[in-house]
Formats: sequence, structure tokens, C-alpha cells
Amino acid sequence: MTRLSVIATLAAAFAVSRAIELTFELPDNANQCFYEEIKSGEDVLFEFQVVTGGQYDVDLTVEDPHGKILYKGQKKQYDSINFKTDSPGEYKACFSNEFSTFSHKVVYMDWQIGDGNSLHSGPKGAAAVAAHAQATSTLDTLATSIGDKLRVSMIIAQ
Repeated sequence: MTRLSVIATLAAAFAVSRAIELTFELPDNANQCFYEEIKSGEDVLFEFQVVTGGQYDVDLTVEDPHGKILYKGQKKQYDSINFKTDSPGEYKACFSNEFSTFSHKVVYMDWQIGDGNSLHSGPKGAAAVAAHAQATSTLDTLATSIGDKLRVSMIIAQ
């Protein structure tokens, strides 16, 4: 596969949606917020999971740009929230570990914005999944090839 076709495949996969993933540490007795600028009318999927720490639970509040609470969960280990944005602006997800006085947590979170939320439904979704899988496979193959060439170069240099 040529570089141009790899770039085209990646562009097709990411044109449908965008995703932001983050794993972070939430100290005991702390509150931490994350912000995402989102256009009006977008389908949004927000997911989180406590990876380590204490009872594996956190509080979470998700708000729209006007401060309207879209989701409020207490002492949750994980959850998935779907919503459609009513207005453009900065959406906020705030995690709280204020109820814990000695146990910090490691939390994974993921914003998926756009048509990618319905990746498993409809022909457009199926095409996006196929394009994403193709791009991932291509990147994996290229990374392996680069690694092999670097190992050979290091052996020759010695």
C-alpha cells in the first residue's frame, strides 16, 4: 500500500468522527474537570472507567455550555453517556474523588464526537469501521516493518 493510500484511508476514517482519549490520575479528595469544544447538533458518546484505586469509583458530572447537567453519577466504576448537543460551546466533564480521603484513582475517559458514535449502525458506520480497521492494520504493518529495519540497521552498525 502506498503512502498516499494510507493517508487517504486515515483521512476517511477520521473524517466521520473525532475521538479524544485520556487516562489520568485523580488524587484523593480532589475534583478535576475536562473541557471539549463541540458544535451544535453533534452526536456525542462519553465513556469512562476507573482503572485502579480504592473501590474503583468516582463521581462524574457532565454539563453543557450553559451549565445544564446532562449526566450526574455518584460512585460509579464506569459508564457510557450518549447525547446530542443542543448548542455549540464548551462541554464540561468533572470527575470527583472528594469522598475518598486516602485513595487516589486512575481514570480512563473517552469523548467520541460526530457520526463515529454510531460506528456499528448503518452503511456509513460500517464503512467507517472498515476504513478505521484498514488504517489500523496498515499502520501496524508499517510500524513492524520500520522496527525490523531499525533492528537490522543496529546489528549491521555493531
